[in-house]
Amino acid sequence: MAEDWLGLARTLGLFFATALAELTGCYLPLLWLSGKGAAWLLIPAALSLMVFVWLLTLHPGASGRIYATYGAVYISTAVLWLHLVDGVAPSYSDYVGVGLALLGAAVIALGNRAA
Repeated sequence: MAEDWLGLARTLGLFFATALAELTGCYLPLLWLSGKGAAWLLIPAALSLMVFVWLLTLHPGASGRIYATYGAVYISTAVLWLHLVDGVAPSYSDYVGVGLALLGAAVIALGNRAA
Protein backbone atom coordinates (compact mmCIF):
# COMPACT_ATOMS: atom_id res chain seq x y z
CA MET A 1 0.00 0.00 0.00
CA ALA A 2 2.77 2.44 0.94
CA GLU A 3 4.57 1.52 -2.29
CA ASP A 4 1.45 2.49 -4.26
CA TRP A 5 1.36 5.89 -2.57
CA LEU A 6 5.07 6.40 -3.17
CA GLY A 7 4.61 5.56 -6.85
CA LEU A 8 1.69 7.97 -7.07
CA ALA A 9 3.73 10.73 -5.41
CA ARG A 10 6.61 10.14 -7.84
CA THR A 11 4.29 10.23 -10.83
CA LEU A 12 2.58 13.42 -9.65
CA GLY A 13 5.98 15.00 -9.00
CA LEU A 14 7.09 14.07 -12.50
CA PHE A 15 3.87 15.52 -13.94
CA PHE A 16 4.39 18.74 -11.94
CA ALA A 17 8.03 19.09 -13.09
CA THR A 18 6.93 18.47 -16.68
CA ALA A 19 4.24 21.15 -16.41
CA LEU A 20 6.69 23.66 -14.94
CA ALA A 21 9.15 23.02 -17.76
CA GLU A 22 6.40 23.48 -20.36
CA LEU A 23 5.01 26.64 -18.76
CA THR A 24 8.48 28.17 -18.41
CA GLY A 25 9.38 27.29 -21.99
CA CYS A 26 6.26 29.03 -23.24
CA TYR A 27 6.27 31.98 -20.84
CA LEU A 28 9.78 33.23 -21.57
CA PRO A 29 9.17 33.75 -25.32
CA LEU A 30 5.91 35.48 -24.41
CA LEU A 31 7.88 37.94 -22.29
CA TRP A 32 10.18 38.64 -25.24
CA LEU A 33 7.36 38.91 -27.79
CA SER A 34 5.39 41.30 -25.57
CA GLY A 35 8.43 43.54 -25.05
CA LYS A 36 8.69 42.67 -21.36
CA GLY A 37 11.92 40.69 -21.68
CA ALA A 38 15.12 40.48 -23.67
CA ALA A 39 15.79 38.20 -26.62
CA TRP A 40 18.29 36.18 -24.56
CA LEU A 41 15.28 34.69 -22.72
CA LEU A 42 14.78 32.51 -25.80
CA ILE A 43 17.84 30.47 -24.77
CA PRO A 44 16.49 29.30 -21.39
CA ALA A 45 13.08 28.93 -23.04
CA ALA A 46 14.52 26.50 -25.59
CA LEU A 47 16.37 24.62 -22.84
CA SER A 48 13.19 24.44 -20.78
CA LEU A 49 11.25 23.01 -23.71
CA MET A 50 13.99 20.43 -24.28
CA VAL A 51 13.70 19.43 -20.61
CA PHE A 52 9.92 19.27 -21.06
CA VAL A 53 10.25 16.85 -23.99
CA TRP A 54 12.81 14.76 -22.12
CA LEU A 55 10.56 14.59 -19.05
CA LEU A 56 7.73 13.33 -21.25
CA THR A 57 9.90 10.32 -22.12
CA LEU A 58 10.14 9.39 -18.43
CA HIS A 59 6.39 8.94 -18.00
CA PRO A 60 5.45 5.26 -17.83
CA GLY A 61 2.59 3.71 -19.73
CA ALA A 62 0.66 4.37 -22.92
CA SER A 63 1.44 7.89 -24.12
CA GLY A 64 -2.17 8.87 -24.86
CA ARG A 65 -3.36 7.96 -21.38
CA ILE A 66 -0.32 9.58 -19.78
CA TYR A 67 -0.84 12.80 -21.76
CA ALA A 68 -4.54 12.88 -20.89
CA THR A 69 -3.73 12.52 -17.20
CA TYR A 70 -0.83 14.98 -17.48
CA GLY A 71 -3.25 17.52 -18.95
CA ALA A 72 -5.10 17.76 -15.65
CA VAL A 73 -1.88 18.30 -13.71
CA TYR A 74 -0.89 20.91 -16.30
CA ILE A 75 -4.20 22.73 -15.77
CA SER A 76 -3.65 22.68 -12.00
CA THR A 77 -0.10 23.95 -12.37
CA ALA A 78 -1.21 26.66 -14.80
CA VAL A 79 -3.76 27.97 -12.28
CA LEU A 80 -1.03 27.99 -9.62
CA TRP A 81 1.19 29.84 -12.15
CA LEU A 82 -1.66 32.31 -12.71
CA HIS A 83 -1.51 33.18 -9.02
CA LEU A 84 2.25 33.04 -8.35
CA VAL A 85 3.70 34.40 -11.62
CA ASP A 86 0.90 36.48 -13.14
CA GLY A 87 -0.28 37.78 -9.78
CA VAL A 88 -3.93 37.03 -10.54
CA ALA A 89 -6.03 35.40 -7.85
CA PRO A 90 -7.77 32.29 -9.19
CA SER A 91 -11.55 32.52 -9.30
CA TYR A 92 -14.10 30.05 -8.03
CA SER A 93 -14.55 28.75 -11.58
CA ASP A 94 -10.78 28.22 -11.86
CA TYR A 95 -10.89 25.99 -8.80
CA VAL A 96 -13.95 24.13 -10.06
CA GLY A 97 -12.27 23.61 -13.42
CA VAL A 98 -9.14 22.25 -11.76
CA GLY A 99 -11.26 19.91 -9.64
CA LEU A 100 -13.15 18.62 -12.67
CA ALA A 101 -9.92 18.12 -14.62
CA LEU A 102 -8.33 16.20 -11.73
CA LEU A 103 -11.47 14.12 -11.31
CA GLY A 104 -11.39 13.27 -15.00
CA ALA A 105 -7.70 12.37 -14.76
CA ALA A 106 -8.42 10.13 -11.78
CA VAL A 107 -11.13 8.32 -13.75
CA ILE A 108 -8.69 7.76 -16.61
CA ALA A 109 -5.77 6.69 -14.41
CA LEU A 110 -7.60 4.65 -11.80
CA GLY A 111 -10.17 3.17 -14.16
CA ASN A 112 -7.38 1.70 -16.22
CA ARG A 113 -5.82 0.07 -13.14
CA ALA A 114 -9.01 -1.87 -12.48
CA ALA A 115 -9.00 -3.35 -15.99
